[in-house]
Amino acid sequence: MAARQRNDEINRDLGLGSRVTQESRQRFLNRDGSFNVERRGLSFFRSLNVYHWLITIPWTMFFLLIALSYLLANVVFAFAFLLCGPGALQGSSEPVMNSRFLEAFFFSVQTVATVGYGGVTPHGLAANILVTIEVLIGLLCFALATGLLFARFSRPNAKIVFSRNAIVAPYHDITAFEFRIANARTSQLINVEATVSLSRLETIDGKPYRRFYELALERKMVVFFPLHWIVVHPIDDSSPLSGVTKEQFDASDAEILILLTAVDETFSQAVHARTSYKHTDVLWQVKFADIFLHSRDRRIAVDVRKISDVQRA
Repeated sequence: MAARQRNDEINRDLGLGSRVTQESRQRFLNRDGSFNVERRGLSFFRSLNVYHWLITIPWTMFFLLIALSYLLANVVFAFAFLLCGPGALQGSSEPVMNSRFLEAFFFSVQTVATVGYGGVTPHGLAANILVTIEVLIGLLCFALATGLLFARFSRPNAKIVFSRNAIVAPYHDITAFEFRIANARTSQLINVEATVSLSRLETIDGKPYRRFYELALERKMVVFFPLHWIVVHPIDDSSPLSGVTKEQFDASDAEILILLTAVDETFSQAVHARTSYKHTDVLWQVKFADIFLHSRDRRIAVDVRKISDVQRA
C-alpha cells in the first residue's frame, strides 16, 4: 500500500523533483512560461547553445547583433588591409575618402558583399590573400544569417493571452476554478488541449509535504479556438479543492500549473504555452465579465483587451 502511494506521488510530481517541491516556496513556473529553476556546475561553453540563443532572442536584439557583427567584421578587415602596407589598395578616391582607414573600410564592405565597383583594387600577395579570406568568410556569414532569419520566421510558437488572474466563481450549483485564454495571433489553432495541475503544501505526521493533483476539467480540449476559452475545473466532491476556503488555499502556498498544447494550422505543427497562477493570483467570489462584442453586421467578435476583466458574482 505504501509502495503504491509512493508511486502515485512520483507520477504526480510533474518532473520537478521532491527536493525542489519540498524546499522551495517560490513559484515553480513563471508567468511567461519559464521555469524558476537554476542549474549550476556546467561550464559556460558546455551549457551554451548559440543556435538556440540566436533563435529565441528578441527581434530587436537579433538585428542589432547582426548589424554590430557586420560593422565589426569590416573594421577588423580594414585594419588588416592597412597592415598590408600603403600600396596594398590602389585606385582613385573621392575627396571625402582621403582617410586611408575609410578607404580600406568601404573596400572591405564592397568585398564582403561581392559588389566589386572597381574603384579600389588589391595589389600584392598579402592583400589578395586577405580578399580571398574575407570573401569566403562573407559568404559563410551571409548564408548563416539568412538561415537564422528563415528559421526565426518559420519557427511555430503559440502566443496565448492568459487572464491576469484566475478565479473561484459560482458554477451551476457549486463553485469552480477558472481562467480565461485567447489566441493573440491571426493564425488559427486547432485541437487546443489544457492540462491543469494543483501544487500545494499538506501537513502529514506534523511535517509539510508538497503534493500535486491533476485537476479534472469540464472540457479538456476544444477542437476550434477562434474566440476565447474559459477553462473550468468544477469543484465537486472529487476535487482536491473541495471544501477549501480562501484562507486554507493561501496557507497551503498553492500554485496552479497550466500547460496548453495545440496544433498551428499554418505550419501543421504542435505548439505549447505554459503559465501558472500562484495563490496570490486567484480571486474569489467573482466572475469573468462578458467580452463579446455586438456588431451591426451580426459578426461574432471578442474584445481581447478585456480578457482579465471580472465582476462581482
